Amino acid sequence: QVQLVESGPGFVRPSQTLSLTCTVSGGPFIGVSNYWGWLRQPVGEDEEWIGGISFDGSTDISPPLRSRTTISRDTSKNQIFLHLKSVTPQDTGIYYCARAPAIRTVPEAYDAWGQGIQVTVSS
Repeated sequence: QVQLVESGPGFVRPSQTLSLTCTVSGGPFIGVSNYWGWLRQPVGEDEEWIGGISFDGSTDISPPLRSRTTISRDTSKNQIFLHLKSVTPQDTGIYYCARAPAIRTVPEAYDAWGQGIQVTVSS
């Protein structure tokens, strides 16, 4: 059974870059049926899709976040990375990495999730 674990700083200053890592274990990392996504749940809001990376390394980013977001991977370490630059307090929330069988932009389509990591943006 695939397991995902998010890691990174829990506190970031405004205007800085948030960098998170998701480490995958217990299942294939590369495969046509594996799409790795980043999602978040801002305070008081529903979960939202940030973006993801396909088996071939191509990435998709939610349009509102596209100018600030980079998603990448290290296949030798089974890791996926999220970089969100120029953060503001509105980026505060719980950040998740998750797996879907293909590119998906809705949280309900993801069938395996990490435990989530709380990120607070504050001065």
